[in-house]
Amino acid sequence: MKAKHAKEISQNRLLIPILALIVILSICGGLIYHNHLETQKATTMRYTSKHFNQNVKIYGVKVGGLTVNQAVKKINQKAKIGATMTNGKIKSMKLDNVEVTNSKDIKKYFKKQHTDLPSSKSWNFADSTLATAKSKLASLYKAKLDYKVGSKTYSLAAKDLFTTVEYYGGEFHFKDSDLLTKKLDAMDKEVTTLKKSYEFTTPSGSKITVKNESYGWGIFTKRAVNLVETAFANGESSVDGSKAIYGLGYTTYGTGYTTVNHGLGENYVVVSIEKQKLWIVRHGKVVVTLNDVVTGTKESSSGASSDATPKGVWYIEYKESPSTLRGQNDDGSSYASTVSYWMPFTLSGCGLHDASWRTDWSKTAYLKGGSHGCVNIKPSEIKKVWDNVIQHEPVIVY
Repeated sequence: MKAKHAKEISQNRLLIPILALIVILSICGGLIYHNHLETQKATTMRYTSKHFNQNVKIYGVKVGGLTVNQAVKKINQKAKIGATMTNGKIKSMKLDNVEVTNSKDIKKYFKKQHTDLPSSKSWNFADSTLATAKSKLASLYKAKLDYKVGSKTYSLAAKDLFTTVEYYGGEFHFKDSDLLTKKLDAMDKEVTTLKKSYEFTTPSGSKITVKNESYGWGIFTKRAVNLVETAFANGESSVDGSKAIYGLGYTTYGTGYTTVNHGLGENYVVVSIEKQKLWIVRHGKVVVTLNDVVTGTKESSSGASSDATPKGVWYIEYKESPSTLRGQNDDGSSYASTVSYWMPFTLSGCGLHDASWRTDWSKTAYLKGGSHGCVNIKPSEIKKVWDNVIQHEPVIVY
């Protein structure tokens, strides 16, 4: 029994160190594991402090696992903040070489989604720019405006005029103007007064048909396109067509933009080749009548003359006093004539002026001995013509 008891005591003595060793190893293992977890946690926290969580989108671009700077670069490359509309269908669009965002803005989003440990929560930081772009295009598609020109008003609908429109950078960008140009060209044919014929009552009371030559106006399509696009972009309801007209001759801005008297208005000059007379009308009343003017030579030795005063409706291009008139005679020689008052009405050099050198003021002088195309006026009468003639007013020659 004593031997057995001694053996048990010996075994117990051996077991105690083993158990102690196990406890020590367990404690050490626990400490090591704890330290590992802490190290892993610290590593994770360092990672999350610089990287987005996995389920994060900014402006529709996935930035999970990226740093702020990496996210900025990717967003600037792939984000769609503009919109395009083609035949009423609106889509998001990416803008090349455009800085969509910067690190300062993205840091704000980073702070909102940040967690010490990785999170599976979904974040989608949307930008109002894209929503605004789509909204603007949707409104444009429904927009209409009135184009007022001359005596007419045309209703224009954006959806009928623009095939493709983009919106970005806070502005509309109209990618084509073919349909709008075609529409404006059709409108021009209806309203233009250039080269149009109409009935006119002369100061003597006779009714004649006259034709606008340089006088009149038409729709300046290129400028009108810009007016219409700007009006739609600004949400305006009407366009003043008088801001986009053109003319012929000395001024290209158009003349006679009025509905009064076929566009002639109440102030004009009338020249009768047959009667060799000139009238000046002011406010609808004749204020000057000249019974003896001389117009361009009707006939030359060979027949019809290129010096005949051209018929039609022209306009006073400008006024100059004094002036020197230069040109060529029928024999090819040059001339230079000084006049006190010069009022041209054609680009070819026809106008109203005094002719101090003229001695023949008869009614038949123009047949073979007239001017080079101008309307010669007696020096004693030219001043009242000058005083009553207005730049850009019509000159009716018949």
